[in-house]
Amino acid sequence: MPVRAAIVLSALLLGPMLASAQTAPDAARSRELVRMVRQDCGSCHGMRLTGGLGPALTREAMAERPLDSLVAVIVHGRPGTPMPPWQAMLSEPEARWIALQLQQGFPEEPHTP
Repeated sequence: MPVRAAIVLSALLLGPMLASAQTAPDAARSRELVRMVRQDCGSCHGMRLTGGLGPALTREAMAERPLDSLVAVIVHGRPGTPMPPWQAMLSEPEARWIALQLQQGFPEEPHTP
């Protein structure tokens, strides 16, 4: 494989991972986001994110959804449905982090003693 083709292929494969790593929230904000999703989103999507008023947000339900579509729904909501826009409370990189976490299996809220 020519060097240029290998560089382009590497950029295509590694680009999304590097972009998400650069925009990952710090540990404190990550905990806040996990709590927000578990509590606020959980009020409609179920406390275990298995569905309720809104659809399930499980890894199985989210894995095949396009990442950019998930981010758009989080940021802008779904007009005509109960899904609100979260852009006043989240940055787009935070919404992308949440979407990636949903696709991988959303973390549990840490238990505090």
